[in-house]
Amino acid sequence: MPKPLRHVFVCSQSRPPNHPRGSCQQKGSTDVLQSFWSELQKRGVYDKIAVTYSGCLGPCDVGTNVLVYPEGVLYNNVTPGDVAEIFDSHLIGGEPVARLLAPGAVW
Repeated sequence: MPKPLRHVFVCSQSRPPNHPRGSCQQKGSTDVLQSFWSELQKRGVYDKIAVTYSGCLGPCDVGTNVLVYPEGVLYNNVTPGDVAEIFDSHLIGGEPVARLLAPGAVW
């Protein structure tokens, strides 16, 4: 497998219901992860983009969180409907999606 140009981590943290920090899984991270994998397959960019589920990325109260390296860009409140835009703008085009960026106080 060649080294990817960008690596996407989707928080899949699960906590008990009513936990004060919440969890990305309760906020739909499984669907977001499936959307990333589906988009990856549809575009056939396995040699350029890697998608991996991860544990807690920190701010689960504003999840689903998605982290993109090598830039270290953290997105909050990502939905399956945002995934194609992240692919087009950031993963392929190199321009992060400003409306989804984690605020400076969080990241």
